[in-house]
Amino acid sequence: MRQHPLRLALALALAGALALPATAQDQAQKKAPVRQPDAPAASGSAAAAVAAKADDSVDLDDIRNFTRVYHIIQQAYVEKLDNKTIMKAAISGMLQNLDPHSEYLDKEGLDELDEDTTGQYGGLGIEVLQVDGMLKIVSPIDDTPASRAGIKPGDTILKVDGMVVDQQNIDDAFKKLRGDPGSKVVLTILHEKSDKPIDMPLVRERINVTSVKVRQLEPGYVYIRLSQFQEDTATDMETKLGDYIKKNGAPRGAVLDLRSNPGGLLTTAVGVADAFLDSGTIVTTKGRLPDANLHFDAHPGDMLKGAPIVILADNGTASAAEIVSGALKDNHRALIMGRRTFGKGVVQTVLPLDQDSAVKITTARYYTPNGTSIQAEGIKPDIALADLAVNKSDTAPSLIGSEADLPNHLANEKASDGDKAASDDDGKLALEDYALSQALNVLKGLALNRR
Repeated sequence: MRQHPLRLALALALAGALALPATAQDQAQKKAPVRQPDAPAASGSAAAAVAAKADDSVDLDDIRNFTRVYHIIQQAYVEKLDNKTIMKAAISGMLQNLDPHSEYLDKEGLDELDEDTTGQYGGLGIEVLQVDGMLKIVSPIDDTPASRAGIKPGDTILKVDGMVVDQQNIDDAFKKLRGDPGSKVVLTILHEKSDKPIDMPLVRERINVTSVKVRQLEPGYVYIRLSQFQEDTATDMETKLGDYIKKNGAPRGAVLDLRSNPGGLLTTAVGVADAFLDSGTIVTTKGRLPDANLHFDAHPGDMLKGAPIVILADNGTASAAEIVSGALKDNHRALIMGRRTFGKGVVQTVLPLDQDSAVKITTARYYTPNGTSIQAEGIKPDIALADLAVNKSDTAPSLIGSEADLPNHLANEKASDGDKAASDDDGKLALEDYALSQALNVLKGLALNRR
């Protein structure tokens, strides 16, 4: 029996939305397409098989209503729309009403997703999320136009080039955030806990996100900054940290900075957590179908040999960054300082519909090693730390501040230039980054206790 073309289109859309990737065992071993959010699965052939096993068929009355609405739009909408535009809007609406993370991806959307996972694109360097018809900032990326302009996690984009962002044009607003390097755009931003919008003129750049930075804070203490979880982040971190250890010796402690890290690939998060664990569960995922149920364990080999870790987190620490935080916290491998994390405890899989389109759909929840779901809750820090900054006091200079200022004082015969330099740097880190200075203080205490 020949199907009505509209019914067939609806059936195909439903089939695509239910598809899942290849076997869980293959994904775990090959570190293939179980990602968060991800690149497309290797094949869309599972769609028909899953649809055939569906335990709830589509009601014919619902299909009739769908076709009636479709034809009403086709014939009576104020502007003429082609069939492809109407069907795309129908699929997008079906996905957008599931949760904030499921969406339809056309060729442009797939290209953008690929750019995100590789860290190279033209734009402003911000991770945004659609919430109640508004564009919320999850986090700005380090060293990008957005971060330099002072955009913060939790901010809201009210306008893009004067266009008010609402439910009807939110996709257009999102697309305007990207563009050719050198092109200009004006964002109207409402900062978190503020009632006064401000205009921010920005210039788009070629965003080449280096997701890993490793440097020395003080002798014996290393700083590891992860800004995203891209395809090569885990490997890049192991390389840079390994080079640091060869040059400086084994650290006494490390600060792992995951502030304003919007996440990325699930398998990358597993690799990063595994680098600091000798054993134990890293994360488990649970969905409706067997292929969505995965369990990841750590392998022997801790790069820091048990040296204490302090994780810096805030409300922009999301997704894969929360997986790492939860894994190290529950395994008693790290202490978390800062603010409660974003609370994205679900996994998306991107499933191809054809060569130029796909659906990104939530397929599982993930759980920390203790079996905790952080969805909409986030991870509570072990040591809460408000978003504060330190400024130098305006007190008048003191003529005598120490013994060294007294006339005819005796010199210290064992003093070195290094001691004086260390004294001169007192408070410098706190002025630059208060949270990092506090993390270093706590880390020193943990290292002293370990010795």
